[in-house]
Amino acid sequence: MMQKPFLNIVMLINFLIMITSCHPKEEFDTSSSLKFSTDSVFIDTSFTTVTTITRVINIYNNSSLPILIEKVYLANGNNSMFRFNIDGEPGPVVEDIEIMAHDSLFLFLNATIDPNDANTPFIIVDSIIFLVNGKTQKIKLTALGQNAYFHTPDHPPTQYLPAYSIVSGVWNNDKPHVIYGVAVVDEDCTLVIPAGTKVYMHKDAMLWVYKGGSLKIKGEPNNRVLITSDRLDPYYRDQAGMWDRIWLSALSKDNEIDWAIIQNGNVGIHADTVANNNPTLKISNTIIRNMSAASLFAQGAKIEAVNCLFSNAKYYSALLSIGGEYIFRNCTFANFWNSSTRTTSLLALNNYYKDINGNIQIRPISIYLGNCIVYGDQEEEILIDKYPGSGNFYLKAENSLLKTKYNLGDSIFINCKLNVDPEFRNTSLEDFRLQSTSPGVDNGKLDIIWGINYDLSGGPRIINGIPDIGAYELY
Repeated sequence: MMQKPFLNIVMLINFLIMITSCHPKEEFDTSSSLKFSTDSVFIDTSFTTVTTITRVINIYNNSSLPILIEKVYLANGNNSMFRFNIDGEPGPVVEDIEIMAHDSLFLFLNATIDPNDANTPFIIVDSIIFLVNGKTQKIKLTALGQNAYFHTPDHPPTQYLPAYSIVSGVWNNDKPHVIYGVAVVDEDCTLVIPAGTKVYMHKDAMLWVYKGGSLKIKGEPNNRVLITSDRLDPYYRDQAGMWDRIWLSALSKDNEIDWAIIQNGNVGIHADTVANNNPTLKISNTIIRNMSAASLFAQGAKIEAVNCLFSNAKYYSALLSIGGEYIFRNCTFANFWNSSTRTTSLLALNNYYKDINGNIQIRPISIYLGNCIVYGDQEEEILIDKYPGSGNFYLKAENSLLKTKYNLGDSIFINCKLNVDPEFRNTSLEDFRLQSTSPGVDNGKLDIIWGINYDLSGGPRIINGIPDIGAYELY
């Protein structure tokens, strides 16, 4: 009685063996080659020791049969600074990968470039080699590396700050500086950033000047200081909001910025209340542009600005709030933000705030605009947010071109041109120089430019005996 079940099992095993032996062996294409979405990859400037962006390469099998990739490997092997992952398998060597007929695979590639002694950008090269049907195919790899000074948090968090680093003294300008997290200029310390220095800010990075501290940025007409995001790949190179801000905090003192370009953050300069009778900030010959909130944000500060361009920001080119004293001479405030919809006026002025107890606190504010342009693509580009019934609000614009519906009379808008197109050269390219037919040409006031020898381009401030309005002289 036990033989029948046993025979059934034997017959089942034989049947399975027969089926298996009849299944044809998978056939591979033994003559075709692979197709790639690119035969070379270039990774733009990346800082040493920091992993680059990841590039994606598509690998195609256009054959009607599967293809077996016998081996994928980096030419430099374990010494390569590149890394790849193909079909979920990491390099530097991957073997026996099948691509089904008319199918494709993704290869992900990045690099971590080792530092060396070079101060200028340098090139590293390698290749990814594919062995298919006894033949090799390759994708050439090139990356541009840059050594840098890195400022990374080495102090623990406090009640008010996340982990931070301390910066002071005179920075070298032979290599870029890269800031991670919060870099603090501490009390009674001064940070000097000399001409030609490039400062790259990582995501959410901030340069914070503490009370009693000072920041001195000392660019030159042909050797400016650049402060921007550390994302240098083309897609992100000109994106706003890639880092946080330069914050001149309450009671920081004697801050000076000259011949600088500050771009692509949330807030360009955040200036707080004054520490002494001197301005919180003297800023000249500087461009602050492409900010996701405001190019200039001041709270009860004292600022003197000359030959500056405060341009494209999502909300404000300049937000001057909670009072303060502000003098702008030959500055251009321009806003043609096009990354989203802007509904705010580009220049906002405010003289009050509500304290933690819900009480209104009024702070005197004084604003002078001399030989300035305030113009953008909104119908109203000046917001006057004055607390009802309060004084303590002084505004004077002289020989300026303003886009506003406010009718404040000739005693406040002295010899000003209202709602007249300044005829910038090309707002879509952020070229805010004046055309030859601009109403701003030769319409400035000579007395306003005392002590100003250059325009924002580095050329002479006066050409025909009369200055132009705005940061740029026509020549």
